[in-house]
Amino acid sequence: MDATEQNHLPKKKKSETEDDKRRKKIVPGSLLKALVRPGGGESSPVDGDQVIYHRTVRTLDGVVVESTKLECGGRGLPIRDVLGKSKMILGLLEGIPTMHKDEIAMFKMKPEMHYAEKDCPVSAPGDFPKDDELHFEIELLDFAKAKIASDDLGVVKKILNEGEGWESPREPYEVKARISAISGGGQVILSRKEEPYFFTFGKSEVPEGLEIGIGTMARKEKAVIYVRRQYLTESPLMDIAQDLEEVHFEVELVHFIQVRDMLGDGRLIKRRIQDGRGEFPMDCPLQDSRLSVHYKGMLLNEEKTVFYDSRIENNDHPLEFSSGEGLVPEGFEMCTRLMLPGEIALVTCPPDYAYDKFPRPPGVPEGAHVQWEIELLSFETPRDWTGLDFQSIMNEAENIRSTGNRLFKEGKFELAKAKYEKVLREFNHVNPQDDEEGKVFGDARNMLHLNVAACSLKMGEWRKSLETCNKVLEAKPGHVKGLYRRGMAYMAGGEYEDARNDFNMMVKVDKSSEADATAALLKLKQKEQEAESKARKQFKGLFDKKPGEITEVGSEIREETKTIEEIDETKDDEIEEEEERTRTVVSTERKRKWSEKAWPIMKNVMVQIGIQVGVALLGVLIFQFVSSRFT
Repeated sequence: MDATEQNHLPKKKKSETEDDKRRKKIVPGSLLKALVRPGGGESSPVDGDQVIYHRTVRTLDGVVVESTKLECGGRGLPIRDVLGKSKMILGLLEGIPTMHKDEIAMFKMKPEMHYAEKDCPVSAPGDFPKDDELHFEIELLDFAKAKIASDDLGVVKKILNEGEGWESPREPYEVKARISAISGGGQVILSRKEEPYFFTFGKSEVPEGLEIGIGTMARKEKAVIYVRRQYLTESPLMDIAQDLEEVHFEVELVHFIQVRDMLGDGRLIKRRIQDGRGEFPMDCPLQDSRLSVHYKGMLLNEEKTVFYDSRIENNDHPLEFSSGEGLVPEGFEMCTRLMLPGEIALVTCPPDYAYDKFPRPPGVPEGAHVQWEIELLSFETPRDWTGLDFQSIMNEAENIRSTGNRLFKEGKFELAKAKYEKVLREFNHVNPQDDEEGKVFGDARNMLHLNVAACSLKMGEWRKSLETCNKVLEAKPGHVKGLYRRGMAYMAGGEYEDARNDFNMMVKVDKSSEADATAALLKLKQKEQEAESKARKQFKGLFDKKPGEITEVGSEIREETKTIEEIDETKDDEIEEEEERTRTVVSTERKRKWSEKAWPIMKNVMVQIGIQVGVALLGVLIFQFVSSRFT
């Protein structure tokens, strides 16, 4: 589309504001302006600008009704509004945008232009003559584009000098800033000092409103932050006098250190002590990458004992590792993923994210809190599959899947799952060119889905495992491994009848899977018997209770009953061995009584709905009736 065509497109109509609707009701002659003193410059305030002005209201006879000026009986504190945001009388809403800085103007307003307006959003002061025609003398002291930091306009910022970058401090960043303060009336409250003030964001070490305003600033930005009374909280920075209505803070944000609470509980903390190159977080190795780092490891004891220094121990050769593969402690990797090249960070790490779940270096005792000083030298992002031929893509996918398999065998199921899911995401952009490629691609995708299902099952997420298996069976209904894995998921969730159907279907689809299906059915029977035994123990003695004690029994059932969402603890790579052993077992089914036939049906229903107390009681009654009837 060329520029000519764009010019003919209908422009999007700006939505009408409440102030726009109010302006439409202005009657000619209801607002008159007389210039008392001209201002300077050519610009006038517009919506979004903060305006600071003195106001004196007089009757037509010259009697002062109210004023902000000291010489007219006021407190000397000017009014501060944001056009388009603050609630203002209609006459000023219309009149102030016609003024220049330092101008003084007299506005003659009929009652409907001030507090007698039908839809006036502000209330008139106590005994204000709101039904009279009045003179409003306005002195426009200043106006500028405002950054609103709080919805109630209690904190507003005016930028004096733009800063660098887009990042702003937030809890628990460490901040250095030069700060001075004056009251709304111009009295000095806090003198500017050469040495910057150091504080930790979120620790109430500066007044609340000042912290809110600084939270909108960039490095090296200079600004005035206007803070009203409700945000002037006590802090080590300054004392707050009781009669202070407003404080204007002039702030130069010298520097801030990015501090991240990685877990949200204060245990794993990353402090950036030297800035890196690039923009955070776009230039960080967020995804799987090959990283090169130097690091020094220290114990968090009084001596800060160094147990490893790559520059010394490794002959100045950096540590190189691929993220997402469990090759470094979890806390180490979490923090390096959020670093920029050239950045140096100090990481404080608890034992469960350091070496209690990772090979422990010499000199690091069990349960030790550690600190790493890490320098990210560089990193390489994963190879882009764009432009690769089909075989190259499948080779890349197999390499990543093999890494996932290694992680699975090591019990790092979450990391393994992430590897499989990464390939599946990439597969969304792969288009096989013929039937042969389509078959290879489909088989690989199904295998990855089943690997994801296995990880989910190991992580106790049997429903997610079920959903993933369904993706395979929707694409290929007779997929034996898919039926087997889904049956295991059903069994883990206590859906025994559905599990039995999947295991039986395996044999119908492929006779060679009979041994695997038999092994699974034996496992299923064991699970059912365990659940039945547990339920019998819970209901034992129920009918020995006296009337009125039945509720207590229900409480016991709720306390003792545990979810049947158990998973097969056998590792995925050992399943075949277990099935092979089970094939040698000869199953001899003994005849079951009618009560034993009725019980699994009733029990399975209760399991599926979580064995609610009411249903549990009903199950017991049915069981007692059937037992007495057929035994």
